[in-house]
Amino acid sequence: MSDNESTNSVLQTLQDPRTIRQQAQRLLSLAYQEQLEHFAVDNEQMSATAAFVLDVIHDQYPTLEIPYHSRWRHFTTGGIDRINALTARLHGLSQEEQGKIFYELVIISVFLDAGAGNYWRYLDSDTGQEYNRSEGLAIASLALYLSGVFSSDPNQPWRVDYERLLTFAHSDLTKAFQLTNTNVLEGAEGRVALLNRLGMAISKQSHYFGKERRLGNFYSYISSLQVNQTIRASQIFQAVLAAFTEVWPTRLQFEGVALGDVWCHPKLKTDVLGSELIPFHKLSQWLTYSLVEPLEWSGIKVTQLDELTGLPEYRNGGLLIDMGLLRVKNKELFLKPHSPGAEAIVEWRALTVALLDELATTIRQQLQMDAVALPLAKILQGGTWEAGRRIAKLRRSEGNPPIQIISDGTVF
Repeated sequence: MSDNESTNSVLQTLQDPRTIRQQAQRLLSLAYQEQLEHFAVDNEQMSATAAFVLDVIHDQYPTLEIPYHSRWRHFTTGGIDRINALTARLHGLSQEEQGKIFYELVIISVFLDAGAGNYWRYLDSDTGQEYNRSEGLAIASLALYLSGVFSSDPNQPWRVDYERLLTFAHSDLTKAFQLTNTNVLEGAEGRVALLNRLGMAISKQSHYFGKERRLGNFYSYISSLQVNQTIRASQIFQAVLAAFTEVWPTRLQFEGVALGDVWCHPKLKTDVLGSELIPFHKLSQWLTYSLVEPLEWSGIKVTQLDELTGLPEYRNGGLLIDMGLLRVKNKELFLKPHSPGAEAIVEWRALTVALLDELATTIRQQLQMDAVALPLAKILQGGTWEAGRRIAKLRRSEGNPPIQIISDGTVF
């Protein structure tokens, strides 16, 4: 195999969701052998962790009619179904145009959805309620989209054109997200830069975004992949990675190619090229999960959802630490924030992916349901994410995650 072929093979492997699982499982195997530097696994806590998650599932969804884990859930914060209200306002538009609007809203919202930090709040002018974290970001991004700030056409405010993304400024985010010296949003500059890069990516890729370079045309592209009204989740994921690869800041590179949310762990290295690299693609997977429902609303079924992984972020990962399933070997890990590329954070995220699969198996056994009836996307929603938030609140008054991560708004 030539050097170019080897490089392309590694890059393709890093964009395959199966690689996320395979590399995570390799680190879990090392953890079981006590060969990791930062974490150990206490499998005796698996039953208690599953029981806690099951309690949360029954509390939130007593009939077990669990929706997917996706950005759409956050738009119903406070018991208000804002998407139903939006859908009513879209009455009379074609199904295609509605799909474009839904995709634009949720893509913008996901790209603005990295961890907000402990101090940011958003006052919803419609309800007078104050929200924080993911829910606050969702409501703020919905209002931002509906304001028409991303449209170049005053007669069609609900659209996202690349020109407006390119000129989106920190002052626009400051106004929309109510930022002040005391109402501080983590990674604000990173979010603005990310939207600017999104505009650049759209401007270059008519294949995904059409001749008019509109973000909503990604809905048309994804819809075109269906065969007999079905599409595999991995197809959406691959398209997301391909279409939005330029959006992510350049971090780790392989043969000059920016890898996105891909990191390195020395314990994984073998003689195989790229063996030490572990992909997570957390925001790309979160976006993929969030692109499913608009397709299903239009009658396209998304299959093989469990090709995607559990999301390696601080709520799911925090659950495992706070429940004792993951044990931190050196307590100094709790004392200072860490960068996403730190070996300890790479370990934490990988073990989170692998243990979420094992936790899902235990939960399905308890509920006597299979992976078709209870896919991982529903366990996350039911589920592990909320359980992670609740146990964090019990362990720490502010509900902070157990380990602090330095966020630029483009990973978590």
